[in-house]
Amino acid sequence: MAREIDKEEMLSGLTLLGQKVNKPIRQLETFPNKHPGRPYVVTLVCNEFTCLCAATGQPDFATMTIRYVPDQRIVESKSLKLYLWSFRDEGHFHEHVTNLILDDLVKALDPIWCEVTGDFNVRGGIFKTVIAEHRKPRWRASRDPRPEGLPPAGARERT
Repeated sequence: MAREIDKEEMLSGLTLLGQKVNKPIRQLETFPNKHPGRPYVVTLVCNEFTCLCAATGQPDFATMTIRYVPDQRIVESKSLKLYLWSFRDEGHFHEHVTNLILDDLVKALDPIWCEVTGDFNVRGGIFKTVIAEHRKPRWRASRDPRPEGLPPAGARERT
């Protein structure tokens, strides 16, 4: 059953939505979950993620896939877009940036379960996929939270 939340409470704290923003912002905004007792999966995919190589400063490109089971809060997608954009001019190792994004999402959302997958484009003939996961203690899904029939993010066939 849906929790009753009025419009004012739903939009409280959302400062970016509806505003013209033309620069990246390292700020994740959230809104209340109307269905906190129901475990459901939210999937967000950004196929335009960029950061810089920590060693060379050359651009790295990736598809970032975020999957989570919300508890009390849901991430607002415009703030997520601006947040991901904020990595564009920063040098990071793939493993570190994927875990940093997970840490920031966990801090903002306190989700039941969250997985961030960085599927990085080929570099030196090597594809790299980094999967970082968080789950609340003692939480076990009744089934794998990924949609049936789909492999884990990043497990696509490479040619």
